[in-house]
Amino acid sequence: MISRLTASLDFHAQALSLRAERQRVIAGNIANADTPGYQARDFDFAAALRAATGSAGTGDGIARKVMGTPGSRPDPVLRYAVPSQTNLDSNSVDMDRERAAFADNAVKYESTLRFINGSVRTMLDAMKSHNQA
Repeated sequence: MISRLTASLDFHAQALSLRAERQRVIAGNIANADTPGYQARDFDFAAALRAATGSAGTGDGIARKVMGTPGSRPDPVLRYAVPSQTNLDSNSVDMDRERAAFADNAVKYESTLRFINGSVRTMLDAMKSHNQA
């Protein structure tokens, strides 16, 4: 019974972990915007989430391999961002792109938290008896 309740939250928990990891990567890019030779990094969130949730089947083995042990950070495949223009110092951080990605990811992180909150609230409402309304 408990596994059924937690299974509904697993997808959102994995999405939240990946959103937090992406926010960390983007923040690292922003922090190194003035570092000569720094190459901006990012990862494909959709592909990482598919791998973490194991879209082909139950996904328990895949999710554990990608997400690691409970409480650990996810380890998605980081790729180098394609620079929009060349710089003399070989730094590939585009601050406009990074700010937009940071804001977009923050909004999606907040929406994932709201989904989790809504799921928990729905489960709590379902557990109440009709006399406790």
